[in-house]
Amino acid sequence: MREGAWAGSRQFCYWEKPIVEVRDKSMGIVGFGDIGSAVGRVAHAFGMKVLAYAPRPKAAPGYAPFSFVSLEELFRQSDVLSLHCPLTPENTGMVNAALLGTMKRSAFLINTARGPLINEADLAEALREGRIAGAGLDVVSKEPMPDDNPLRTAPNCLITPHVAWAGVESRTRLMQGVFDNTQAFVQGRARNVKNGL
Repeated sequence: MREGAWAGSRQFCYWEKPIVEVRDKSMGIVGFGDIGSAVGRVAHAFGMKVLAYAPRPKAAPGYAPFSFVSLEELFRQSDVLSLHCPLTPENTGMVNAALLGTMKRSAFLINTARGPLINEADLAEALREGRIAGAGLDVVSKEPMPDDNPLRTAPNCLITPHVAWAGVESRTRLMQGVFDNTQAFVQGRARNVKNGL
């Protein structure tokens, strides 16, 4: 717009790159807790088939099409794959050349969870070689992102500086949660219990 490309077009609309509609595409979600299942509801609202991988799956949501699948199947079938799991020693670097190699060439990878879930050198290579269509990342393995991170120069890679959580409302809820958890602990009530502790 600012460069006048639309104004100079002979058509009523203008675009330079292909536009992909998400309806009837498959949304793959790694981690189907509160955030992952909310992403699933949004994807469903856009007419997407929702697939999820969770090591300990809960009940399936009340919409269709939906299915829990293996991690490998999730990477194979997804048109958009979004990570929503905690970082553990078992899943550090899980998104590697092997899993990326099973994805569709037209697929997109999104990570708003934790940077070290992805082997960044493998993702950069997959993007450079066109083995996947693109990646959208709000987190990387080392933050702030150093100059030598291979994703800095990878094509079709959009990176934001770990800001998906940073709205005033989100930070207010976070602080309220800390207060509520501390107050519950002092009063001897269990709140947000993890692993029975």
